[in-house]
Amino acid sequence: MGLLAAAIAAGLAAFGASIGNGMIVSKTVEGMARQPEARGILQTTMFIGVALVEALPIIAIVIAFLVMGGE
Repeated sequence: MGLLAAAIAAGLAAFGASIGNGMIVSKTVEGMARQPEARGILQTTMFIGVALVEALPIIAIVIAFLVMGGE
């Protein structure tokens, strides 16, 4: 049962991160289209946001390994 829980946790974390990254990038591109002069600050903020969103699947994988190790 722990293996199934670990697989579901990792899969949902990856799914959530992919949706989050898609939203971040799409809004950044939209902002660049509206204000091209703000490109640099928008890109910097986007990269910080993407890095924070990518932390979620990494934490989920660590938790999944901990769940699997308990068996």
